[in-house]
Amino acid sequence: MNLSKAVKITRHSNAVAAGTSTITPASGIDMAGFDAVLFVILWGTITSGGVQSVEVHSSSDDGSVDAYAALAGSNVAVADDQDNKVTYVDVVHPPERYLKCIVNRATQNAVVDGILAIQYHSKSKP
Repeated sequence: MNLSKAVKITRHSNAVAAGTSTITPASGIDMAGFDAVLFVILWGTITSGGVQSVEVHSSSDDGSVDAYAALAGSNVAVADDQDNKVTYVDVVHPPERYLKCIVNRATQNAVVDGILAIQYHSKSKP
């Protein structure tokens, strides 16, 4: 079986230029029909001394009434020497239907080349 036939890949965020602001994708990843998702964060240049982290937030209704909140244990620190590397967060059996991968950037500039969401363990082929 080909991996491409068993997963759904979505561009969750476009590239974001160097900065220190938090990156919050506009909409969440709808997990209906999937049991797991792997968020892949692609880093560009990270200025020495930068403090970065990634965490996943969840909501039952894509933030309409139920605001997004951080999933316990989903926070991953990213060192300032991770230029042009990849960070990932794997979420299995999320507690709510919608998920967002949030990138926190502080103190120094950090470039994010994009965020991918790879959904898997589907009840039917994507």
